[in-house]
Amino acid sequence: MDSARSFDAIIIGAGAAGLFCAAIAGQRGRRVLLVDHSSEPGRKILISGGGRCNFTNAGASADNFLSANPHFAKSALGRFTPADFIALVDRHGIGWHEKTLGQLFCDGRSRQIVDMLLDECAAGAVETAFGQAATVDYRDGQFEVGGGGRGARAPALVLATGGLSIPKLGASGFAYDVARRFGLKIVEPRPALVPLTLGPDQALFTTLSGVSAEIVATAGKGVFREAGLFTHRGLSGPAILQVSSYWRHGQAVAVDFLPDLASGWLRQAKRDEPRLTLRRLLSRHLPDRLAETLAVQQAMAGELATISDRALDTVEGQLRDWRFSPTGTEGFAKAEVTIGGISTAELSSKTMESKRCPGLYAIGEAVDVTGWLGGFNFQWAWASAHAAAQAL
Repeated sequence: MDSARSFDAIIIGAGAAGLFCAAIAGQRGRRVLLVDHSSEPGRKILISGGGRCNFTNAGASADNFLSANPHFAKSALGRFTPADFIALVDRHGIGWHEKTLGQLFCDGRSRQIVDMLLDECAAGAVETAFGQAATVDYRDGQFEVGGGGRGARAPALVLATGGLSIPKLGASGFAYDVARRFGLKIVEPRPALVPLTLGPDQALFTTLSGVSAEIVATAGKGVFREAGLFTHRGLSGPAILQVSSYWRHGQAVAVDFLPDLASGWLRQAKRDEPRLTLRRLLSRHLPDRLAETLAVQQAMAGELATISDRALDTVEGQLRDWRFSPTGTEGFAKAEVTIGGISTAELSSKTMESKRCPGLYAIGEAVDVTGWLGGFNFQWAWASAHAAAQAL
């Protein structure tokens, strides 16, 4: 490595966090090298938001994130807000719109965000080495990064290679492996924002593949009201993806299929329309196939007038708190993000620098900070990248 070129900082990983960190540091006058094993930067950005990139959430705060230390994200998120990133998007003339729950999307394609970040890197004279697998060594206070027959060294190394989600896009445990080499602890990585699978005992619901309804889903401390979707393998849709981050093996997922109906609505329906069947009544509020399945599960085919009030109360309770027992998840292949990662106990919340290895930084999804569905994980990428870049 004697002929290695010298930089102020080397950033490994050209995803959202790595690109943004490189751009800011470069524009602060730092000589930056951005390395990625993929020849195409920003691959997860390109597929996000159905190709329109849900690039932030207008209401993002630390309350929208999971971590072993729920306070860790406050510093970075407070110093680089959604409004700050929106201002950058506006400066580049990228049109955007807000969907539900504060989610912001490009009017055009996700490519616009990648191009914006690359333009920002160019403005900071960032050097890039894409399509090169990196190796990391440490000698005499310098991080030495090799790959593609070329060597580079710098007093600062930023791990921005993300987590294990979506391996077909090149996801790997690279950041964890490097962190462990330098003595940093790792919180067990798990798939998050991921569909859940059901076993044979609940196979009837997999016959509803493609059926969707607005529900309230609960798992652990996670409670979300959004669309739920039945699949041929189990449960998905925004509400289920959200609670998957809170779900643990062996736990049940509770679903309220009729969150808008007042307590006692079934007794009232019996008084108002006694000749109505449960199936027909449910089909007024839910898709027909789902209404039929739920009615069949209750084994109540007769008219409401033939069903006791106590039995109707039991049915109502089950519809408000239907328990599913997932057998697992669809894994990292279908997970939008990874929960867990490099422990926040190892890092400065202000700079994202390792407490035990000066000059080593970790940002974005590689860190044990995981956001809800809806642009929150991108906001963490921008905020953590900004925090590290200010310290480089």
